[in-house]
Amino acid sequence: MDGGVAAEQGTVTCGSWIRRPENAHLVALGKLKHGDLPASLQIFTFDRITNSLSPSPSATFEFEEGCDPVSIAVHPSGDDIVCSTTKGGCRLFEVYGHENNVKLLTKDLKPLQNVGPQKCLAFSTDGSRFAAGGVDGHLRIHEWPSMRVIVDEPKAHKSFNDMDFSLDSEFLASTSTDGSARIWNANDGVPVNSLTRDSGEKIELCRFSKDGTKPFLFCTVQKDNRSITVVWDISTWNRIGFKRLLRKPACVMAISLDGKYLAQGSKDGDVCVITVKKMEVSHWSKRLHLGFPVTTLDFCPSERVILSTSNEWGAMITKLNVPADWKEWQIYMLLLGLFLASAVLFYIFFETSDLFWNFPLEKDQPARPNLGSFLRDPQSDDKNMWGPVDM
Repeated sequence: MDGGVAAEQGTVTCGSWIRRPENAHLVALGKLKHGDLPASLQIFTFDRITNSLSPSPSATFEFEEGCDPVSIAVHPSGDDIVCSTTKGGCRLFEVYGHENNVKLLTKDLKPLQNVGPQKCLAFSTDGSRFAAGGVDGHLRIHEWPSMRVIVDEPKAHKSFNDMDFSLDSEFLASTSTDGSARIWNANDGVPVNSLTRDSGEKIELCRFSKDGTKPFLFCTVQKDNRSITVVWDISTWNRIGFKRLLRKPACVMAISLDGKYLAQGSKDGDVCVITVKKMEVSHWSKRLHLGFPVTTLDFCPSERVILSTSNEWGAMITKLNVPADWKEWQIYMLLLGLFLASAVLFYIFFETSDLFWNFPLEKDQPARPNLGSFLRDPQSDDKNMWGPVDM
């Protein structure tokens, strides 16, 4: 059982990592009005050495009275943030600078103005699509950044619960508060399938696999007091298996960028991380957000660290207790070491073994040459090679 480091206290409703060059990542947090402090969107820097956020925000945008952040989505480039609010629909923020010199520029997002609170916001993996799922069940999919409408379906669900794009950005999976789940073609907006479920089952959360080898869709399914994680094969949309992981109702789910780890947060504040290859729990943080639902889970783009938020305990940064990944320089050093070891072994073999050279010799064929003969002039030992010198 491992705990996290409190990064920012207060009523945090949503959060996300912001990818930046040279792994100088930022964190965006949406905060409710607290006392005299207005609701705001705040940007924090992340220290990879201490696994903590900066004590104060590098940039802050304050919302007007009565307007609170609901959900946010960050473009894969890290340059754009879309934030849904309780008043006035969605707003677009452009991120400039890095580390301590961060600036937010707000812009109008006309197609999503006055659309009401959006429970789910998501960018496709390649950044070419943007989807919004409303509390009212309205689904909108747009091209990015042109905002050309691909899907405008007012009755996609009773009310949105979760959504996620596939790795190739071809499909969008969405779940409803009534327990149903649908698959959409993100290119033309055509409904592809509705996931099958048994009587009494509710499909709640969904995430596509991201490792590039396993075309799966992971969903949390609730039936009575039994909570399981079910896997669908997205090539056939057949249900192929399930496993009990969190063992309690999950309210949020996330998957790492490389697809190796899946995370689930419970309604009473627990967080567990699953190794996808084995479908086994590899990290467990119990009572991380004691007694309150986890509202956000998001893996750091480059470190084995996860961001979690709740309305009561704010934002927390947790270093995962999982095996360390190989760094690029370590791989190059290993390859260099193997090459040098091979060269040394070849030299020893060449110098000490005659087996390689014991071919049947012809009568006048010379024996195996000495290695030194390759490294010096064969005439260099002739003391009279220049002949007599006439003084």
